[in-house]
Amino acid sequence: MTDRTAQALADFVHGLQWQHLPADTRTRALHLALDAVGCALAARREDFALKLSTAIAALDPASPGRRGVAGFSRRLPLRDAVWLQGVLMHGLDYDDTHMAGVVHLTVGVLPAVMALGAERGASGLQLATAYVAGLEAGARVASVVQGGLHARGFHPTGVIGCFAAALACGKLLQLSPAQLLAAQGMALSMASGNLQFLEDGAWTKRLHPGWAAQAGLQAAMLAAHGIPAPAEPYEGRFGLFKAYLGPELQAKVDLSLGSAGLGTVWELEHIAVKPFPMCHFVHAAADAAITLRSQGLVAADVERIDALMPAGTMPVVCEPIAAKRRPASDYDAKFSLPYAVASGLLRGRLGLKELLPAAFTDAAALALMDRVHCLPDPDATFPRHYGAELRVTLKDGRELRHREAVNRGHAERPLGNADIQAKYLDNATLHFSANHAAAVQAAVLGLDGGRAAALETLLAQDPA
Repeated sequence: MTDRTAQALADFVHGLQWQHLPADTRTRALHLALDAVGCALAARREDFALKLSTAIAALDPASPGRRGVAGFSRRLPLRDAVWLQGVLMHGLDYDDTHMAGVVHLTVGVLPAVMALGAERGASGLQLATAYVAGLEAGARVASVVQGGLHARGFHPTGVIGCFAAALACGKLLQLSPAQLLAAQGMALSMASGNLQFLEDGAWTKRLHPGWAAQAGLQAAMLAAHGIPAPAEPYEGRFGLFKAYLGPELQAKVDLSLGSAGLGTVWELEHIAVKPFPMCHFVHAAADAAITLRSQGLVAADVERIDALMPAGTMPVVCEPIAAKRRPASDYDAKFSLPYAVASGLLRGRLGLKELLPAAFTDAAALALMDRVHCLPDPDATFPRHYGAELRVTLKDGRELRHREAVNRGHAERPLGNADIQAKYLDNATLHFSANHAAAVQAAVLGLDGGRAAALETLLAQDPA
């Protein structure tokens, strides 16, 4: 039995060294980590953060805990800290996305290696190397399925994140290639996460990356102790690709992507940083709306808006259209194409303030959402790009158009490292002082010369 994907990833992760990465790639990796840390700090006083932190801490209330979480002085047991850290990094839906894999990778990998690294006394260099190993492995597995997990109702961030975290933690634990193969086999029984939250704005999506991170940690630990695991986690008769995908989607699986460019092509350079705290699928349409507004379009003049979207994204952000036009919560709004367009046209922006109830229940926004119609885009290049085109019919009969073929933040149109730092500071100073934010930034960007425990100690503080 040979699982080519699993074996290739195990060999790659085992052999990866920080110096193997080009200097610019190392710098980018640390900036991706900084972006996630900023998202976690920005979430600190959100309702979901307060309630979920209380619920997770209640799992073991008597334990003093040893591991810290960004923005909280209270220490938690290792697995609980990993879980909560993932919730915080992902909860605002402002974290990075690997475009081809349609997956949030940092939030499934970084929480696991941060906590495990601190637990094991790892250097920042070891932590950073394990983080990159997880990103690269997760990107390959996610790319193989060609977007099929979404089509089956699975959330790739939860499913793929488990495998990525297992390999990243295995790297920190210095597992052998055979043990790294076993860690992936263990992850197969733990990988989970579905899209039912889209139906009612439930908070379960916020749980997925942290759950994947702690499950991946456990998978690696079991492998480290020699627990037998399936040898064909991806390509086996009941492996990931066959068990999670139906026959039609299995036909689209491209196994070559599971090992393509390992060690020479760095997929982390294809990870997009979000300019908006919304589902990545709506970003291009939001930018198109903002552009049309800047060109003089007034919402009151709009008769109809046709939003041409990649067909693969429409079930997530366009359907059912009646619900998408009436978001009942901030999470509903994050996955509403009509709202992204309406906010862009009405306000010229789409930030955290536009996700408050007063913004998405505003009468003008509701009226404009009713005029937004979603149509499949025959020219879409999804999943390579998450593009969109708006065709606006005015009340006087004229039509205005604007197309964003490549979404902003994509590797072909990236946010630069300076942009990431600016976004981080905006997020980190929502609840924390500028001095604390600057100290955290220096620690993350200098992680390869520091210690995992020192970063944890700096982050594990309550807002002043």
